[in-house]
Amino acid sequence: MLSVSNLEVVYDDVVLVLRGLSLEVPTGAIVALLGANGAGKTTLLRAVTGLLMPHRGKITKGTVRLEDADITAADPAEIVRRGIAQVMEGRRVFAEITVDENLRAGAYTRHSRTEIRESYTRVLDLFPVLAQRRKSIAGYLSGGEQQMLAIGRALMASPRLLLLDEPSLGLAPRLVEQVRDIVAQINEQGTSVLLVEQNAVMALSIADYGYVLETGKVVKDGPSAELLADSDIREFYLGTSAGQRRSFADVKSYRRKKRWSA
Repeated sequence: MLSVSNLEVVYDDVVLVLRGLSLEVPTGAIVALLGANGAGKTTLLRAVTGLLMPHRGKITKGTVRLEDADITAADPAEIVRRGIAQVMEGRRVFAEITVDENLRAGAYTRHSRTEIRESYTRVLDLFPVLAQRRKSIAGYLSGGEQQMLAIGRALMASPRLLLLDEPSLGLAPRLVEQVRDIVAQINEQGTSVLLVEQNAVMALSIADYGYVLETGKVVKDGPSAELLADSDIREFYLGTSAGQRRSFADVKSYRRKKRWSA
């Protein structure tokens, strides 16, 4: 579905953020992209969706392909029409309009009223709380409801590939589980997913494959079950050692140790 090859991204012509990054999202799969703040996760999504320019960034090397099409230099609107939708970090709902109006804005690039109605029904089936709050102003929704609205709005474009940027950020554990289950259900309905997360347990519990990103480079990748079982991942990324939970600050020395398993 998505193939990113040897990608380099520079901001302001001087700051190199992605350093030869390559990854793939197979059709029908959930792929998790893990990494700490500043690793380059959001920059990768901007490169895929054509949204680097507003942030004074540009691709200086490599390619982004959606199936057989090279979309490296494509316009963001064209990328949406080709089947990619993104849910940005921080939800970014239109706070001053209603839930219903937010959802219909997500179908802006579509023309078939029948297909739009079908997508609208699908979204309300996935998120019953949005059906109850259709006439509510989006800015007054809870954080969890706004996250559901942001995902629902992206689904209104009927994407073949959904990019999710930190969907669990700031949510209570119960809501994190709910979002995880919804992402899995969206995938079961036929949408491929690239899931960007710091919550590694949540992401790897539903993903087929995972990549660990550090300073703009992939330092580890493999099937999700293998990453969850890997002792170095557990110690350095999940922050566990000898059965004890530790903070990331205590374990970030892996940048110097480089003890990733072969």
